[in-house]
Amino acid sequence: MDEVLYFGQYPVINLSEEGPTTSYPEEAPGELIELIVIYEEIIPFKQPSNSTILNCNKTTQDSYNISEKSVNFLKGLLVTRIMPSLYIIILLISLPLNALALVTFTCRIREKKPAVIYMSHLACVDLLFTLLLPLKIHYQLNASDWVFGEPACRVLTAAYYCYMYCSILLMMCTSLDRLLAVAFPIASLTWRSARKATCICVLVWLLTLAGTVPLLSITQTFKIKDVGVTCHDVLYQKELYVYLFSILSCIYFFLPLVVTLVSYSTIIYVLTNKPDHLATSSSGMERRAVIMAIAVLSVFVMCFAPTNGILFYHCVSLVTGGSTEEGKYYVIAVCLGSASVFLDPLLYYYGSSQCREKIISLIWWRKTKSTTTLSNA
Repeated sequence: MDEVLYFGQYPVINLSEEGPTTSYPEEAPGELIELIVIYEEIIPFKQPSNSTILNCNKTTQDSYNISEKSVNFLKGLLVTRIMPSLYIIILLISLPLNALALVTFTCRIREKKPAVIYMSHLACVDLLFTLLLPLKIHYQLNASDWVFGEPACRVLTAAYYCYMYCSILLMMCTSLDRLLAVAFPIASLTWRSARKATCICVLVWLLTLAGTVPLLSITQTFKIKDVGVTCHDVLYQKELYVYLFSILSCIYFFLPLVVTLVSYSTIIYVLTNKPDHLATSSSGMERRAVIMAIAVLSVFVMCFAPTNGILFYHCVSLVTGGSTEEGKYYVIAVCLGSASVFLDPLLYYYGSSQCREKIISLIWWRKTKSTTTLSNA
């Protein structure tokens, strides 16, 4: 039997006397492409009566078949041990770093510059996603068997895309803010206000929620024979959602990628081509700014480009009937891309002297307070 692969693959399984085969018919957009339940005996081509497409309170009760290769992947060492181990490392590093960054940005820094506002929202996004990682870790350590129910799986899935797209948009906004500060330091003072930065962040949240809320309507959990209940590893929905993920990738990644690339490339060009009489006085700051621009750009590309590139290619393959082997690589890219939640705080610390000073003072204040308490006791 051909493989019924992961994430967004919507094949039709044709039943005949020669055995089941997988095909990709050209359906009109919006028509439902069924993932037919395969039992031990041949069954009619029809939708299962107890499918829970419209019921988000319970998991699909029918047992679906996927290929042995897919079962081995979901049950293999990579998915059930290596990837959750990476998630645990990400969780342990990200949680304290983002919590400290969020406290610093919101409570310790009184002068709310646009960069501080963007970074505080980014720290909030990273922290919220980090708090949901234990669900993903338990799922994979439990051999890809989801036990928390359909609603929790939908929330976790939507939260991941919300985190990813919100992070991308906020990093794009940060790049534009830095471009204005470097290229137009005087003229941009009226544009780069705290009030406008806050409004932009609110708009980013609204745009991200508008793009990811539709994911809450997709059935995410399915009972797979020899696997258990999967969460977002096998999908059964309309072809419309293939186009949805393609549009999300274009709007929320490829467009911000172009803007971010142009912004940081311009920043690097401006800083490295200043006249000699201006460059000598602030060469150290300029060098650090260039390194910061390269570092942010590298994190942006390394963490988000593989995930969205594979996702977009996967959606195109589903529409054109091409190869679907990239589904498993998408699962791996999602894991590796999650590293951005602890890389972001490191970039804040290195890129903002104000942030470094406040974090050091916060840590030193806690140490001093603890020492004083012990001495008084």
